[in-house]
Amino acid sequence: MAEDIKTLDDLKSAVSGSDAVVAEAAVKRDPQRDAQGRSYATGKRKDAVARVWVKPGSGKVIVNGKDINEYFARPVLQMILRQPFDVAGVAGQYDVQATVKGGGLSGQAGAVKHGISQALQLHEPSLRAALKAAGFLTRDSRVVERKKYGKAKARRSFQFSKR
Repeated sequence: MAEDIKTLDDLKSAVSGSDAVVAEAAVKRDPQRDAQGRSYATGKRKDAVARVWVKPGSGKVIVNGKDINEYFARPVLQMILRQPFDVAGVAGQYDVQATVKGGGLSGQAGAVKHGISQALQLHEPSLRAALKAAGFLTRDSRVVERKKYGKAKARRSFQFSKR
């Protein structure tokens, strides 16, 4: 093999060929679906935790028993939930059933988005590359800092009084 490599192009092709074999072996993922053909994932953001089931359908999204337009009334939050489908190019092809607890509406929307992304890549492993490149499979781990004793909030001190 070493005698075949005489130029940088030969080296580049040899290296890229071995990476392709390794990448192809790593990409072989099996879809994870239950008896009803659904994929399940948990999404988290701030204090919100979402349990999400994704199945092939007409694009209907139900959150805590309500339609997406009813539960997340703000258009920005609805847009956040649609992002994984738009990035993966499967808008209107999957139905989503989600239950979400904790946090506020913004955190809940982020949690459902994270859960949808995870469940989509479990249902259809070929969508993983697009979702991962967009950063949707990574949990946003920022949480509220705890309050410390002797402080008004996490870092704010009480007002100083000279006299």
